[in-house]
Amino acid sequence: MRIVRSTAALGFTLVMLVALLVLLAGWALTLGQADIGVLGVWTSAWHHVCGAVFETCPANPLGRIDDAIVWQGRAPRVVGAAAVGAGLALCGAVMQALTRNPLADPYLLGVSSGASVGAVLVLVLGLGTALPLAAFLGGLGALVLTLALASGRGGGLSPVRTVLAGVAVAQAASAVVSFVLFWSSTGDSYREILTWLMGSLGGAVWSEAFVALAACAAVGGFLLLQARTLDAFTFGDVAAAALGVAVTRTRWLLLGASALLTGVLVSVAGAIGFVGLVVPHAVRLVVGERHHRLLPVAALAGASFLLLADTGARSLFETRELPVGIMTAAVGAPVFALLLRRRAGAA
Repeated sequence: MRIVRSTAALGFTLVMLVALLVLLAGWALTLGQADIGVLGVWTSAWHHVCGAVFETCPANPLGRIDDAIVWQGRAPRVVGAAAVGAGLALCGAVMQALTRNPLADPYLLGVSSGASVGAVLVLVLGLGTALPLAAFLGGLGALVLTLALASGRGGGLSPVRTVLAGVAVAQAASAVVSFVLFWSSTGDSYREILTWLMGSLGGAVWSEAFVALAACAAVGGFLLLQARTLDAFTFGDVAAAALGVAVTRTRWLLLGASALLTGVLVSVAGAIGFVGLVVPHAVRLVVGERHHRLLPVAALAGASFLLLADTGARSLFETRELPVGIMTAAVGAPVFALLLRRRAGAA
């Protein structure tokens, strides 16, 4: 069912996805216990932008409290959700190409489990302010261990060995998390840890949103430039080498970049599943396998998907908020099953 075949069609698709993301962001800013309309949100946004450029601007239609609710409470969460969703979808597409494994996702190298170890340790110790740093360092440590286990004598890095090493590290890290939970956590710390492990953007602030956005722009931008290289990897290492790709060095570089971006995103939002697995598969049905089309469309689709899921997680049940990982799993699992059925029927 591939419908994006030309450059013009790709450009139109990207414009429509950007417009959809902007509309979803504006809609998400209006949802919450405080009744703030779309017109008020956009007029207030223009007031702030205009005030930073011109001396005279229209008055802010929102009061001080409503303005703080929108721009200090909801806006960082919206920006963070879009950045995390885009980054996870992009990393998922890259991982699937590098490992030639359709079940690969951004957490394949044990980054999420390693980040969970760091996060759980600081939460149990009552050092919640250090959570993003601890999660990032834990994910980075898991990545180093996975790549060390996967590398051969000559420094080679095969897809099968990489996957197996990632599974081993993830299982070991999960055992550490389970032990710490069983032995140490009680009361509020247990609830806080569980919420983080299922993924949550509830406490997002501007500093975290900017970190996710900057990482997505820098590392994601680099990954977007590797589209032709990823096309070569989809045909196997021999074909990639015949096309002039330094297979071992390039695989190390791209796996490291993907895991680095994943580690940053996990440190901000916790372990949010299914985005990096489902979105690339769904996008392939529309744009095909070529990565110069797949990567940008997957990033924008992932941003919209996670923004929509997070908005549902905080607004569907007014008295309480769900971890966003529950929403992505509730939507992602049946969608992935449907995609598998569709592929089986086409085979």
